[in-house]
Amino acid sequence: MSALKFPCSIFKTQRWMDDYSADDMHCGDLSETQLKAEFSLIDVSSSVNPYTLTKITPFTQPQSMFYGSRQEGEKITREKCAKILFDEFRYLSQLFSIYGPYSDLITEMITHMQNNNGSEFRSLKLNAALKEQILNDNSPDNSTRLLLEKVFNLNIDWDRKCYPAEKEIDMNIAIRKGKLPKFDRFQDGFNGMGITVHDTWSTHITLKSLQIDNDRYHATLHYKVQDHFGLDNGDISNFKFSQFRFFRIWFVLQRYNKFGFKPFMTNMEATVGITGGRNERKK
Repeated sequence: MSALKFPCSIFKTQRWMDDYSADDMHCGDLSETQLKAEFSLIDVSSSVNPYTLTKITPFTQPQSMFYGSRQEGEKITREKCAKILFDEFRYLSQLFSIYGPYSDLITEMITHMQNNNGSEFRSLKLNAALKEQILNDNSPDNSTRLLLEKVFNLNIDWDRKCYPAEKEIDMNIAIRKGKLPKFDRFQDGFNGMGITVHDTWSTHITLKSLQIDNDRYHATLHYKVQDHFGLDNGDISNFKFSQFRFFRIWFVLQRYNKFGFKPFMTNMEATVGITGGRNERKK
């Protein structure tokens, strides 16, 4: 019976990291005709018309009583139009990010999309949010941390002070029975994490070390999680998203062939510890 070697990769999602071919990573691939005909993206912004590159006034808003009484608004450059759209994008993000230490993350990520040409996004706040989510998930059926704790309690060879290599698969099975860290809780709809991450694309979990002293153990786990800050066709076709200008502006900035601002990978990681003892095996 051999002992498990560290670090040991114990779980990877089927969807891989850095998948730039994913549907929500497309950009600049749709025409004005497609945006209007296939996605009904006619009324996009309250400030500018991204198709005619004109500012919107009370006289050019279809819902206004003054509509049609004057010609279209001031002509602007494509660059100026994009800047106005991004400002409105940031302003509207307040609807989904009301309070808490992560509430300003969405504006940071919108600005990153505007200025960084698709480069990856990392943030200490994202890492802190991931760690908090893992540690605060106390559901015995969902928490990957608690499910792994059960596996350690059951499988550690206390006489040899090791974790048997042939029991490695048990950790993977336990994780698959649970729920990977996500930000789809009720509070995430208001604290900024639901709009910045919500679901995740790919997750890797590594057992970095397992220290066994006398009748106690300490395991160190590393979670590497990646999401995409981008929208696919299904997102904007869903009324839940398309009813909000926030998402309509986002989709046009990303997918309209006159703009084509690149979506990006959102990377976060967290290291957490699990402790237990020999007398906890039967719990």
